[in-house]
Amino acid sequence: MLETDLLILGAGVAGVYAALWAEAQRATTLVVSKDPLPSGSTPWAQGGVAFPVDEADVEAHIQDTLQAGRGLVEEKVARSIVEEAPLHLERLLRWGLPFHPQPVREGGHSQARVRHLGGDRSGLWLLRGLLARLNRLPLQGYTALSLLLAGDRVGGALLLGPEGPVEVRAGAVLLATGGFGSLFPVSTAPPGATGDGMVLAWRAGAILRDLEFVQFHPTALPNGALVSEAVRGEGAVLLNALGERFMPRYAELGELAPRDVVARAVFWERQQTGGTYLDLRVVEHLEERFPTVVASARALGLDPTKDLLSVVPAAHYVMGGIRTDTFGFTGLPGLYAAGEVASTGLHGANRLASNSLLEGLVMGKRAALAALQDLGEVSFPRQLQRLPVLATSPDILPALRHRVGEALGVVREGTRLRAFLTFVKALPLQEKPWATREEAEAGSLLLLARLVAQGALLREESRGAHFREDFPQEGEPFHTEVRGSTFFRRPLDATHC
Repeated sequence: MLETDLLILGAGVAGVYAALWAEAQRATTLVVSKDPLPSGSTPWAQGGVAFPVDEADVEAHIQDTLQAGRGLVEEKVARSIVEEAPLHLERLLRWGLPFHPQPVREGGHSQARVRHLGGDRSGLWLLRGLLARLNRLPLQGYTALSLLLAGDRVGGALLLGPEGPVEVRAGAVLLATGGFGSLFPVSTAPPGATGDGMVLAWRAGAILRDLEFVQFHPTALPNGALVSEAVRGEGAVLLNALGERFMPRYAELGELAPRDVVARAVFWERQQTGGTYLDLRVVEHLEERFPTVVASARALGLDPTKDLLSVVPAAHYVMGGIRTDTFGFTGLPGLYAAGEVASTGLHGANRLASNSLLEGLVMGKRAALAALQDLGEVSFPRQLQRLPVLATSPDILPALRHRVGEALGVVREGTRLRAFLTFVKALPLQEKPWATREEAEAGSLLLLARLVAQGALLREESRGAHFREDFPQEGEPFHTEVRGSTFFRRPLDATHC
């Protein structure tokens, strides 16, 4: 058994940055990672961090965020995060992180404001820079199976490590476990992105919201390797199987339209012409500026300086998650969340490119400081309540992912959604005292598949990343922070306000 002031589950940008702020407050902090470092989705992020270029650009950045989110962004949240952004850039530069001096423009942005590190390896370089400043490196190879409760307060977690189960008692728990991209057959997320934190929080009584909003990156290689949106900002264009540039037919911004628009255009052009391709041959200094893209293409036997790259939409980022306030509080005493696992209201129905790493920084810091203020005089009872582990056989996953691709992809439709719900409800889902990592991850994915489908079926409109063939129009505009969201509470249910 271990004890700590703050237990942070997840070692991506939100978790590690939170730990740095907690350490600065002299709190005992334990960060836990399922996989070897650097772990999580952060190292996979090719795009950089969206920072306003100057004071005059703050309002434009906010408006771009609101526009991309299609009416579901909470403006006060977006305003507070974007206004705080320059403070974090200043801190990171002071720490010596090597941001490129010249920002680039990505889809949905009205000007170049995305700051890169290491070419197209921004997430990896950012995370390595943060990890290097930690006093205590994360505990690696430990999976969180369930949360521990001290009365109505979250008081730690049950972990499964190399030597077996371990209880960690904590004054507060911060979830920074990422999304559930590995639910989909083609995804830019790492295999460990199984939605664990969302399920842990939901089972303890927290509210999940807007899970149907899954952003598809428009340009991934068929094996899921991401082709950074920044290459389109530098002039790369999309072509169909007939060799035609098609994006100007779908959006005035062409290849730099918001991701949901580009993803649907790629989906439809693949259906109509048989293929979609990205032409990077016009990008200057391609190998120097985008080494990861070049390496991924060459691994498939292609030379992007000479060849067109076949691209497909791939599940990329979950806009929904655990509902939190602007300080990461989940509504459950002792439980906080930051990063992709959380739904703060920043992203709405469609995340603006490179706002995710920014949110991880701002909300990681806020959640850590709020959690430490919440510690108070925490005294643990001799026995904490251990919530059961939700589990199923990992053997179901190939069939589940195939059906997810058909029902919950870029374009959805009611009949397919209802058939998919019938399919997933028939799959076994058990509560157990403990489980293997593989069984727990499969259980999380199965539960989330059901909740995402319920939300997608309830949302009888097309908005942002959620597109229904049978309801192709956007619904009525929303005027409050709760209207327009889909909420998921225990037991298995969903409501649409």
